[in-house]
Amino acid sequence: MKRQRAEQRGRDAEQEAADWLAEQGWEILANRVRTPVGEIDLIAKREGLIAFVEVKYRRVAADLDHAIDMRRLSRVAAAVEAVGHDYATGGEDWRIDVILLAPGTRPRHITNAWQP
Repeated sequence: MKRQRAEQRGRDAEQEAADWLAEQGWEILANRVRTPVGEIDLIAKREGLIAFVEVKYRRVAADLDHAIDMRRLSRVAAAVEAVGHDYATGGEDWRIDVILLAPGTRPRHITNAWQP
């Protein structure tokens, strides 16, 4: 039951992040894109740019500082390598972003979070 609640909270956070990105002028192209090497939470497009977005939710805002690390980002990067060209079909630039969410806080959008 605890795992199911966590799974649902993750889905809710991804929807919250997608709604927030749309309000910022992004077009949401896909969500929960699964590849053999990992999953991409959101794929969004704006002005010649594709953002592959990892969404992290924590119940306590202070925990957001530790929600993402290089290991997690490297898995997202591997997934992006697997499917990125399927979404950047018009020569768009692409990057990996992170959106951090916690109750009572505004979304924290970290642009270009993956720079190996």
